Amino acid sequence: MEAPRSVLLCLLLACLGLHALGSEIIKGQKAPEKDFLYMASVQDKSRHHVCGGFLIDKNFVVTAAHCANDEPTSVVLGSHNLRTAKDVNRYDVKLCKHPSYVGIEEGDDIMLLKLSRKVRLDKSVKPIQLLNGNMKIKDKSNCRVAGWGWTRSQGKMVNELNVVDVPVVNLEVCKKQWAKLPANVICAGGYGTDKGFCRGDSGGPLVCNGKPVGVVSFNMRNERNCDYPNVPNVYTDIIKYLPWIKQVLKKRSC
Repeated sequence: MEAPRSVLLCLLLACLGLHALGSEIIKGQKAPEKDFLYMASVQDKSRHHVCGGFLIDKNFVVTAAHCANDEPTSVVLGSHNLRTAKDVNRYDVKLCKHPSYVGIEEGDDIMLLKLSRKVRLDKSVKPIQLLNGNMKIKDKSNCRVAGWGWTRSQGKMVNELNVVDVPVVNLEVCKKQWAKLPANVICAGGYGTDKGFCRGDSGGPLVCNGKPVGVVSFNMRNERNCDYPNVPNVYTDIIKYLPWIKQVLKKRSC
């Protein structure tokens, strides 16, 4: 089986100082069925899960721009367990990468997915509300990240959605730990904890106080020691991209 392109990109990033992509929910637990109703499984043409994402209105899902490397064609909503996902909750997508995105090492790692039809909201599908403006996220605040990625080093994708609490890391501390850190990011998890992400679910949301503040972007590439990353996990700071997101939502196209 051909390796996903995001895995190949990981090898490139190792040479650039931005070592790895994706999220592996480490030291987490199964997500409650009644929570995280906005979570989306971003899938390729073979219907394989390649990234996470989150529903923000009836027409759009947010994910990471680097997920485009795996050529996603659809998203699945309304199911924490991907084995029981229904085709009625599958939506074809159009990719809307941020116009400034060139590569993960330059930042702007955010993408909107335009759904082929409006989502029918019900007890299993509900969008997460975006921030209206700036939100001060205090250092060491506990936030949450969820995904279907690996749950241990050298593991495999899981069918059931997992979630873990992660502390926000001071940005100046994060800059000292990363040799090359893009602008407009948030750091949380990893770095002195045994919780966070590693690979498998890029694009999922970092949720603080019930609001999505970050998009899973990258982490250190170390397949033998994903359980204890020694650098902070890095997320795209959604607040910095609200004007662009709102513009696309208003036009309903990109």
